[in-house]
Amino acid sequence: MTPSAFAPLRAEVRAFVEEQRAAGAFVPGIDSWLAGWDEEFSRKLGERGWLGMTIPTEYGGHGRTYLERFVVTEELLCAGAPVAAHWIADRQIAPSLLRFGTPAQREEFLPAIARGTSYWAIGMSEPDSGSDLASVRTRATRIDGGWRLSGTKVWTSGAHRAHAFFVLARSASLDPAHRHEGLTQFLVRLDAPGVQVNPIHSFDGSHHFNEVVLDDVEVSDTDVLGEVGQGWRQVTSELKFERSGPERFLSTFAGLAGLTANGLPVRASAAGVGRHVARLAALHHLSYDVATRLQANVPAELLAAMVKGIGTRSEGDIAEDLAEWVVDVLDPEVDRLAADGLSRRPGFTLRGGTNEVLRGIVAKGLGA
Repeated sequence: MTPSAFAPLRAEVRAFVEEQRAAGAFVPGIDSWLAGWDEEFSRKLGERGWLGMTIPTEYGGHGRTYLERFVVTEELLCAGAPVAAHWIADRQIAPSLLRFGTPAQREEFLPAIARGTSYWAIGMSEPDSGSDLASVRTRATRIDGGWRLSGTKVWTSGAHRAHAFFVLARSASLDPAHRHEGLTQFLVRLDAPGVQVNPIHSFDGSHHFNEVVLDDVEVSDTDVLGEVGQGWRQVTSELKFERSGPERFLSTFAGLAGLTANGLPVRASAAGVGRHVARLAALHHLSYDVATRLQANVPAELLAAMVKGIGTRSEGDIAEDLAEWVVDVLDPEVDRLAADGLSRRPGFTLRGGTNEVLRGIVAKGLGA
């Protein structure tokens, strides 16, 4: 289906967002998918059927397409709406549970994700590991009826508010010749004994990142996600969901929209703004193509890496220009958005895989 086929859905979401903003339910934000935590807003989206859209109806979802979900998420992000509470659960956890989870795991978690009442985080990155997931040192030791987890995860967005997270751990001894083997994913409740969540504050004082320490945390065999030892394969398959969405190029869009709402500022040229709009239009089509591939269940990892790599550079460029252009704008809200964009700019090209790693993926995928 062409994007125009979803125009009524797009108009419906846009009208809802404008209504909520006019009512004072939220103010537009930068990085709203990461920093805009509002559980009430998430529940409202769940009530309208705009969460769990691709989850089958038998698990409390709505059985709709990835393309429809793309339209909804794009409109929410363009408005800078506060979607962080449900974002990781809806984007990444639900598809992984559908592909790798047991029927019991799906029945327990998917309906609440679709309602907007189940919040999740991701436990992949570790101290001193950068983007090298194969260097995972969190250990999973076999015990009677389950596993004992010990280790530390960092940059765990929303862990101080989430209910649970996926943990990638080494469940077998490291074989230096096969570093990607012997890894397993686990479902860990964040209120479980032995779990300690420590805040990581950004230099602007904001808090959405965390360090999560697992001190002999016991989980049962029913909390294994997928197959023991197949964690690497599962995690890499999840990255197409994490890297490909419109959040990878629209994090600063609310600032650009606010800045130009009443014409161009003195310092901003039509060519400068047009350059950003053109790149966003191209990224929209590229990301939409990934959604089309997800719907068809065909490989999308290469294009997802391209969306993330190009998109995060683009939204960073917007942040830098906003900081320069806003000097001539006497609007406190635009000033706030520009300041937030600049302060968050360093993280854009790190989270979800550094640009250097992504370039390697693209080069390898293209046969360079």
